[in-house]
Amino acid sequence: MSDQQQCDVDQADGQDAIWVPATVLIERIHEETPGVATLELRTTDPQAGYQSRPGQFNMLYLPGVGEVPMSISGDCEDATGWIHTVRFGNNATRAIAELVPGDSLGLRGPFGVGWPIRQCQDRDIVLVAGGMGLAGLRSTVLRLLRGQGEFGRVTLLYAARSADDILYRDQFTGWMEQGLAIQATVDRSSPGWIGHVGPVSLLVERLEPLDTEKTLVLVAGPEPMARHAIDAALARGVPDTQVWVALERNMHCGVGLCGHCQLGSHVVCTHGPMFRYDRIAAHWKVEAL
Repeated sequence: MSDQQQCDVDQADGQDAIWVPATVLIERIHEETPGVATLELRTTDPQAGYQSRPGQFNMLYLPGVGEVPMSISGDCEDATGWIHTVRFGNNATRAIAELVPGDSLGLRGPFGVGWPIRQCQDRDIVLVAGGMGLAGLRSTVLRLLRGQGEFGRVTLLYAARSADDILYRDQFTGWMEQGLAIQATVDRSSPGWIGHVGPVSLLVERLEPLDTEKTLVLVAGPEPMARHAIDAALARGVPDTQVWVALERNMHCGVGLCGHCQLGSHVVCTHGPMFRYDRIAAHWKVEAL
């Protein structure tokens, strides 16, 4: 069964989750960087039977304000609690920023096609993230680390504007102790920063070792960054059928009805937001012109 077919089955089995927001409570709020915080949510109905996969997203809803699609950044094995890392920017997220532990909001989901975890088995995995793209990859990091022995070498290449903008920096040591190789780069250096400076595509170009026949590359972040990172991976010899990209933009309804996220013949919120690169490359390149 393909990822899209599995998504269709999951949504058919949970129509209420698609249309009716469940009430969730905020248990904890952790500030990650200025203007970005992680919300730990807990359902008020422990029998809800909610189950997500790495890479899917939820719609977070505030009555009288609206709703916003948000990547699931927590452990998908937890069927009663969810974690979302939110950048406070538009009306809905600014309203969410005003909430405190104990407040409630609505949640619909999960939606979309997740990352190809089944295809990752017995392969080396290179995760390439820029900025908030790491939020959409965090659940995958947790899944890959839990499945040691199922996967080959797992590497995270991460780019942020500055050292102060690095997400989950306090978790990097623990991830590395569990076997994740991490390289980080920033757009501009600052006192005390001893890592790379420059675009994440340079890390892709310099990554060693890289067995292109058995490597899967998963890319998430701002689209200009993603394009350059993918070009670097292809130049290294990674086949386009082994590159996946997150196109989490313009999503509005979550169920493919409004057309805001149309990309050629694809609807990002239902056919994606995770796409194998060869399936969307033609439309994506034309759109960039």
